[in-house]
Amino acid sequence: MAFHQTLAQTAAAVESLMPEFRAIFENRAVTSAAVRAHHSHGEGLPDPGQPDVVLFPLNNEEVAAALKLCHREAVPVIAFGSGTSMEGHVAAIHGGVCIDVSRMDRVLEVSTESMDCRVQAGVTREQLNEHLRASGLFFAVDPGANASLGGMASTRASGTAAVRYGTMRETVMGLTVVTPDGRIVRTGTRARKSASGLDLTRLYVGSEGLLGIITEVQLRLFGLPEHVTAAVCQFDSLRAAMDTVIATLQLGVPVARIELLNEVQMDACIRYSKLDEFEPRPTLFIEFHGSENAVAEQVATVESLALDNGGSGFRYAHRPEDRSRLWKARHSCYHANLAMHPGWSSMGTDACVPISALVECITETEAAIRESGLYAPIVGHVGDGNFHLGIIYDDNDPAARGKAEALAEDVALRAIRLGGTCTGEHGVGLHRIGQIEIEHGEAIDLMRDIKRALDPLGIMNPGKMLRM
Repeated sequence: MAFHQTLAQTAAAVESLMPEFRAIFENRAVTSAAVRAHHSHGEGLPDPGQPDVVLFPLNNEEVAAALKLCHREAVPVIAFGSGTSMEGHVAAIHGGVCIDVSRMDRVLEVSTESMDCRVQAGVTREQLNEHLRASGLFFAVDPGANASLGGMASTRASGTAAVRYGTMRETVMGLTVVTPDGRIVRTGTRARKSASGLDLTRLYVGSEGLLGIITEVQLRLFGLPEHVTAAVCQFDSLRAAMDTVIATLQLGVPVARIELLNEVQMDACIRYSKLDEFEPRPTLFIEFHGSENAVAEQVATVESLALDNGGSGFRYAHRPEDRSRLWKARHSCYHANLAMHPGWSSMGTDACVPISALVECITETEAAIRESGLYAPIVGHVGDGNFHLGIIYDDNDPAARGKAEALAEDVALRAIRLGGTCTGEHGVGLHRIGQIEIEHGEAIDLMRDIKRALDPLGIMNPGKMLRM
């Protein structure tokens, strides 16, 4: 059912629960204006909705106790990790209780033999990789931001290395989830495959807090590569760059990352990250992992393919500090774009299509950007058919925001038309509800049935993903 309680009714219900919250959480039940404001939004569009209280649990049992109380009084619950989500996932649009899992930050177990680990939901990807540094293993999903692993599971996050190592869908082996009525449920096993029962792990991965709160994550790990080389190559056209990508994938070259920046995005990065050795042209950033001989063979193959397509200006980075500089420039796209128009806002959007449709989709999107008159650079995880627009606009101008929203929707609908999805990694949250209804059709009703079955009071992150 949809959540119908007014903000005033929710605030009164939360106030009645405060003595019980304080008995459990003591000074970790926070109602200060600053903390509530911080938990009202992520990093996407500035559409905040403040919770009435923020709770900072330390373990599964405290999360369960909070949810039992919220379920008893039909109070909305919003999970919060590091606040890096892009689509309004954490905005408390109905008020209620924000459960911030950032203090649940322990790495619980690492098995070097089985190449897996179990962590609390508040552990961030950088924290986990620092913990793994001496083990010879690493966690491979890299969305750019230092996101919490519970949040990454909740949004089915992806990133630059997904072309080789997969997304959170492939990396999460199991979860601990607290249900809306306060039960602690463990899904999945440490086995690499299973034919036992319904796959509840996959149900919760990507559920964006609508069905319960993820408190622990069992993750697949990978061995650190013996040798890593990064390469950058520039092209005269988008099609030439994409033809190189398609040929690389068809030949089965196991690239670890392959990113495309169009000339507008490259210009912003050159200015922001001082990449003076490059020109503002369509550019591929590529990374190769493996033995030294294997990497040398991969590099030679891709360089040959690029040269066949008119690629030039090859630059390689072997030392960690040189590779870090290149990838920092790639990950700084968001800040580079904002720096082109200081004081303006960014509306980040992403779409994903079959590789065969990527050139068509990006070419049509570039034409739509020119027609809109907006500044919107493009960067893509092109090995997956996924690309992003950073639409930069003046948020004080209602007409500009309207044009930005129209362009974002245009990109989503084009991706759906070409056999793809309106979001490859950002998720649905507040802003793509109408788009996923077009994408999924009658299957949306099945999703609503699952939501009603697992959260009959509709208290879990109400107003997000599914129009109930």
